[in-house]
Amino acid sequence: MSPQNLAENLRAVRARIAAAAAQCGRNAHSITIVGASKGQPLTVIEAAAREGLEHFGESYLKEALAKLAAAPAGLTWHFIGRIQSNKTRPIAERFGWVHGVDRLEIARRLATQRPYHAPPLNVCLQVNVAGEPGKAGVAPAEVRALAAAVAELPRLELRGLMCLPPEEHELERQRHWFAALRRLFEDLNAAGAGLDTLSMGMSADVEAAVLEGATLVRIGTALFGPRP
Repeated sequence: MSPQNLAENLRAVRARIAAAAAQCGRNAHSITIVGASKGQPLTVIEAAAREGLEHFGESYLKEALAKLAAAPAGLTWHFIGRIQSNKTRPIAERFGWVHGVDRLEIARRLATQRPYHAPPLNVCLQVNVAGEPGKAGVAPAEVRALAAAVAELPRLELRGLMCLPPEEHELERQRHWFAALRRLFEDLNAAGAGLDTLSMGMSADVEAAVLEGATLVRIGTALFGPRP
């Protein structure tokens, strides 16, 4: 992808977010774009960083670690893939955010393996909002108990919730699933959880996510085009 195309894509994504934010009275600056850069070469990440993108999300650990070792300093890295228990150490050591925590065992491993000299690891709990078989995520009915347990762990900072909802093509159906996650978020905060992050929305449904309160949106195709 040429730097010109990348710059145009980033402007287009920002415009989509700004339009949706204006529609619901939100400040577009309260919404952070995480570039879902899995499968993209380091040169593309460097070009995106030159255009002002600061947050990048990776799903494949081996690929991600090679990029982190060579990437420009000052970027914030999010692990947004499914977490295997035997791979938690490098995630705990190298990333600033983890979006897919859905089991206490994983959270405990991340807490134990986070270096003492590093700031707390920012964590979002992944929720299976539609109860889809085979999809990662804690059941909605179990979110409160998991959140309470994770909040007690050292070297982790429980920031919020994340979801990968069913694929929908109508705006109202997309909003339905994001609204379900937002209600869980509000319920936790009403009980004193102090969360500030809703990680939801991708290239095809970012408007619906913003309308329902997303603070982090994970954008891949709309920024980078199809993965190589």
